[in-house]
Amino acid sequence: MKWISFVYKGVEHYGIYNDWDKTVVNLTEMNDAPKTLREAIGQPEFMKAAVDFSTTSKGIKALEIEWLAPIPRPAKNIFCVGKNYRDHAVEMSGEASIPEHPIIFTKAPTTVSAQNALIPAYESLTDSLDYEGELAVIIGKKGKEIDREDAFDYIFGYTVLNDVTARNIQNRHHQFFLGKSLDATCPMGPWIVTKEDIEDPHNLSIETRVNGEIRQKSNTSQFIFPIDEIIHVLSKGMTLEPGDIIATGTPAGVGYAMNPKRMLKAGDSVDITIEGVGTLTNKVQ
Repeated sequence: MKWISFVYKGVEHYGIYNDWDKTVVNLTEMNDAPKTLREAIGQPEFMKAAVDFSTTSKGIKALEIEWLAPIPRPAKNIFCVGKNYRDHAVEMSGEASIPEHPIIFTKAPTTVSAQNALIPAYESLTDSLDYEGELAVIIGKKGKEIDREDAFDYIFGYTVLNDVTARNIQNRHHQFFLGKSLDATCPMGPWIVTKEDIEDPHNLSIETRVNGEIRQKSNTSQFIFPIDEIIHVLSKGMTLEPGDIIATGTPAGVGYAMNPKRMLKAGDSVDITIEGVGTLTNKVQ
């Protein structure tokens, strides 16, 4: 099941995307529908009814909609895990930088953008704009102090995310937040795939292409910290809520680590594909 947010005839909606006929069932037409997909995720009875509704309702042609990020306006910052692939930690800072505990930082909600949205080049701010293809986890229910063995009960689904980063700003300020929080530098989508449709989120191929060239190619089996541990650590003293987004880290192959560096520039196209989830496509302008 693929859940999306979109604009149709100038109005924002959310719904279920059907691969077989490339249509979208508009769930905001249901009685007492929550206003946004983020709110709907927190109402399991509505979500069950929405699935039934989608099987008997006529869809809108996908060509007629404007894609939004599945959760266009997160209620809080996007949680991100740094250096969660050994090879990426090594390429950036050497063997000594491999973390013993999850490195957590965040991106501001205003970074969120959609499938096919333009990534600003920010040429006046940075000469080192970089891509980071990542699997993102969407939380499905409220929880705190979540045990690892229960963590997957709190997941709604998965999406594709690009943690676009201004490396010079990141290095200048000796922390991640500013360099990773420029507006429209967190494309995600095109949809959320429900967890039931992903047999093993720890065995998914992930690939990033820039202008058609493979830059990153790995598998989520290479996580240093698996998803259940990340959720456990985040929730120890903080409440996770429906619609929260967790980016699980990026593999080796970022432009900044290459010699010579190969940074994003206006005109570049970035495609991130995660097995079973989908392909996120954006251009830099």
